Amino acid sequence: MESTRQKVTGDHLRRDAYLYIRQSSLQQVLHNTESTRRQYDLRRRAVALGWPDDRVVVIDTDLGKSGASTDREGFQRLVGDVGMGKAGIVLGLEVSRLARNSSDWHRLLEICALTDTLILDEDGLYNPADFNDRLLLGMKGTMSEAELHVLRARLQGGLMNKARRGELRMPLPVGFCYDARDQVVLHPDRQVQEVIGVFFKTYRRTGSAMGVVKWFREQKILFPRALKNGPNRGQIDWTPLSHSRAVHTLRNPRYAGVYVFGRTKTRKQINGPAQTKPKPMEEWDVVIPDAHAGYITWQEYNDNLKTLQACAKAHGSDRRDHPPGEGPALLQGMVGCGVCGKRMTVKYHSGHGKTVPDYLCQSKSTQYGADKCQAMNGGGIDRAVGELLLELVEPMTLDLSMHVQHEVQARLEEADSIRRQGVDRARYQADLARERFMNVDPRNRLVADQLEADWNEKLREATRMQQDYEEQREKDRLNLDEAARRKIRALAKDFPRIWNDPSTSDKQRKRMARLLIEDVTLTRFPEYARVQIRFRGGQTRSLDVPHPPTAWQMRKTPPEMITEIDRLLDHYTESEIVQIFVQRGRKSAAGCEFNRRIIFKICNTHGLANRKDRLLAKGWKTAKELAIEHRVAQTTIRKCSDQFERRACGGERYLYKLKEDHHPEK
Repeated sequence: MESTRQKVTGDHLRRDAYLYIRQSSLQQVLHNTESTRRQYDLRRRAVALGWPDDRVVVIDTDLGKSGASTDREGFQRLVGDVGMGKAGIVLGLEVSRLARNSSDWHRLLEICALTDTLILDEDGLYNPADFNDRLLLGMKGTMSEAELHVLRARLQGGLMNKARRGELRMPLPVGFCYDARDQVVLHPDRQVQEVIGVFFKTYRRTGSAMGVVKWFREQKILFPRALKNGPNRGQIDWTPLSHSRAVHTLRNPRYAGVYVFGRTKTRKQINGPAQTKPKPMEEWDVVIPDAHAGYITWQEYNDNLKTLQACAKAHGSDRRDHPPGEGPALLQGMVGCGVCGKRMTVKYHSGHGKTVPDYLCQSKSTQYGADKCQAMNGGGIDRAVGELLLELVEPMTLDLSMHVQHEVQARLEEADSIRRQGVDRARYQADLARERFMNVDPRNRLVADQLEADWNEKLREATRMQQDYEEQREKDRLNLDEAARRKIRALAKDFPRIWNDPSTSDKQRKRMARLLIEDVTLTRFPEYARVQIRFRGGQTRSLDVPHPPTAWQMRKTPPEMITEIDRLLDHYTESEIVQIFVQRGRKSAAGCEFNRRIIFKICNTHGLANRKDRLLAKGWKTAKELAIEHRVAQTTIRKCSDQFERRACGGERYLYKLKEDHHPEK
């Protein structure tokens, strides 16, 4: 005791004594009260060393917090006051009360040594500035951290052994519960089972979590949710299905009847709380297939994960494997660049009143500002691939009619069954409310009035659900009447009609294409685009699709029309040719009606001689030239039709030629 008093100086006593109190959990605070009492009793040790009772500062705001956590406000306050020189001594029952990790403990020792602050625990008094005391305190901190590691290892080892046997009881997702023998079974509520079963069937059909959410909303079907807190803990609550809940349900392996443990890992961050991240499936600690009954198979669960992963790649840098959208691009999300291997994106432009897709490889352009790798019009490519699919799929459509009709009917019956169960549940709740009201003492008006109001509310809810059920059932019946059944049979027997039917959306065509096509590689050549298709079974097919004509090519006069104009100019004027084309309903390459200006432009562009030059080349002359040659007046040339032959050469102008025994061909 005397040596202890020698460590306490007047400078220490002029500062405050800080008593730090901590318990690791709230359960320890409530039940392990003796440890808390022992920590508070350290105040008397500080008084015995010379500190007045009112100079002992008690910090107990960290009760219920682990010593390994980094968000202890009380410990942060202690370190701050010690660093500012306010503390003469720090009191703690043991080192583990102050810290459970070496970084916090040694930081406190360093600051105490710099500010000449003493440390006292149940074993004695220490001066961190003294080498021997500091060495002893460092060993105590290391032992405290090792003790925590040993305790955690024992607990984790026990949990792991129990989990390896599949006996560790864990929270179950909605649709499962524990029976009296602690065995996992399907939830006894039949409606819960059917809704979850329909959920997975709908996902198989749509291939999209958002598609499932939309279908549930359209069919007015609610999704079960197990309440985790409150007085109704464990009961089922029915709410609209959200996208996050749909994805969480698809990712949960318990729905496949698989017992899993250790799907996440937790790592401490430099600043802030620990971060929990999911681990890859191959790194899960425990995986026990067929541990209990499930709603889907393990293979189907893995297929669902692959579909989700493919949809998630839509948000990547190259929008890889984008799920089918509403646009008309048939190969959206499946196209790779034949030059650099990157995924090609889709852009749209308008042409002739239609939306036409363009496939572009622009990853280098968007990231580095370089030129696009390649780009090409996708209209012709989509048509060629669609024709190829029609050619390949036609032999597979023999039994499609009955399958489609059966699937549509089964889908409507499942939705109707779920809605009917919801009506039954509402009626049960109304009957239960009525029974509670009938059993109450009528003289107790306060309770009777409330129970009567609850009964009326349940009756209104049951009536509303019955009306909704009947309306939806009538709508389903109209949607699948005999005319609709005949249409399904007719369309299913003829796959090309399904593909080309206006009621078939672009999204549905893309989903059909993805059933057959694995990916497509596009390579642009000067005259055509090479389309290399890899099908699901591994077969490949290559197509060379000509590029669609450009705007100037589409306005270019066809060679056959130039030839026809050249032939007609031998016998007709430009105006007469215009009348011939108008009578025949012919249009120019630009889609306009012919006129003399268009004919002259075609002649000048393609080097065709006009009507006048052709006649002059054959010896025809003007009236003035013939008048000079024959020494007569021009009026004589024009009026003497019995001696001179006349041919029109455009407008009101004519050329003349002296008649001979052999007349020229008209």
